Parts: sequence; C-alpha cells; structure tokens
Amino acid sequence: MKTLESIVAQHPFFNGLAQPYLTLITGCASNVVIKPGELLFREGEEATQFFTIRTGILKLGVLVPGQGEIVFQTIHEGEIVGWSWMFPPYRWHFTGRAATELRVLAFDARCLLQKCEADSGFGYEFMKRFSRIMMERIQATRLQLIDMYQTRG
Repeated sequence: MKTLESIVAQHPFFNGLAQPYLTLITGCASNVVIKPGELLFREGEEATQFFTIRTGILKLGVLVPGQGEIVFQTIHEGEIVGWSWMFPPYRWHFTGRAATELRVLAFDARCLLQKCEADSGFGYEFMKRFSRIMMERIQATRLQLIDMYQTRG
C-alpha cells in the first residue's frame, strides 16, 4: 500500500525534492477523487489550494458573457494547476472541471505558506518550481495567441 508521501514523491513536480521537503509538503496534502463533470474550483471563488493531477483530465474554462464557459486549456496527468493562492486577491481566475475521473493531490495553501515562511530554503525551492510552471504556461499561451491571430489573417 502506498503512503501519501510516496504518492507525492512520485509526481513529476516534486522530482528531486529533498526528503525533508517532501515530508513538509506531504503534511499539507490530501488525496482527492473528482467525478467527471464536477468542479474542482470555480472562477471568482477563494483560491485556498493547488492541485497535482495524478490521473485524468481537467478542463480549464473562463466565463464569457453571452457565451457561457469557454474551455481554453486541458491539464493532464503529471501536471499541476493553481497558483491563484499565491497572489492577492487569492481568487480563482478560471474554472476547473473534470473531463474524466480525476485523482488529484490537493495542497492546502495556508499550510504551505506557513511552511515556506518558516523554512526559507523550502520556500525558495517551492517558488522556483512554481515559477518554472508559470513561465511554461505563459509561453504556451503566447504560442496559442500567435496561432490564433495567424489563422485569422
């Protein structure tokens, strides 16, 4: 039987993280299963967690007046979602809905922030990992915009 710490350690986001840091982060984690069609989080609500996708597909959408929810990205196994908890006003900017059954690790933001503040080495390592993901997502969005505008021209 797998322990929660071993499940955390197996996720690519935490690859190479020192054992003491794995123990710290596992203290903020919970294992969650979401059924297809259910919401993981909703645009505008308070962002109190981030998630690592263990299995399944998550659709990210944004509410567009007069059109409803528009899906703009899918998040798959091995990826993470959610950094809204890191920046004021700590609200979700998108809606996350399960496209398939999702198995995720949910990480409590307050717990993580306290541990980052208490151990600056852990905080720095954690923020470096999140910064890399944010940069990858910004670049992917940039490429999507270029593609979208080239097909219009």
